[in-house]
Amino acid sequence: MDEYKETLRVGSAVRRRRRQLELTLAVVAGRSGLSVPFLSQVENERARPSMRSLERVADALGTTAVELLAAADPACTVDVVRADDQVSLAGGTPETHVRDLVRGHHQLHVFEYVGDHDEGREFQHRNDELMYVIGGAVEVEAEGRAYRLGRGDSLYLTGGVRHRWRATAADARVLVVAVGDHIEAVDGGRH
Repeated sequence: MDEYKETLRVGSAVRRRRRQLELTLAVVAGRSGLSVPFLSQVENERARPSMRSLERVADALGTTAVELLAAADPACTVDVVRADDQVSLAGGTPETHVRDLVRGHHQLHVFEYVGDHDEGREFQHRNDELMYVIGGAVEVEAEGRAYRLGRGDSLYLTGGVRHRWRATAADARVLVVAVGDHIEAVDGGRH
């Protein structure tokens, strides 16, 4: 699926969301702290934002980076992501990157984080999330408590719980599985 690398177009998803909200590039730039020319380049697929920049844009648009990525990608009924596929978000290095393991607009979002990420960023997802430590160690802060997780440990977060996490070992690898924010949780099941 080498062609996949060329088809992920997050700029169109950013533009659609901005237009839905009837916002100008200047407003999004002001909210995100990014420049109007950079945002224009992103929307026109001339620049690919780092994960940190995409999160800032998502915050400015009242959504999440995961939702923007999912909206940028057509859903496939069957999609294989190979271990050597370099389908990672821009700005990463071989030692630090995020790889999307379920591509497209599906009910589940799955990411593999290798190394560290923006540890100061706080997350709050609408639906449930599971973190599984594949290797190394991480520390998660949730509901006023710190949880130290090592290889093989997992942490479940109910939707709406504010949390942040950071790698505490250089070889940290974390799998994050989350129910899509576009899924509405109801008593006794999901829609």
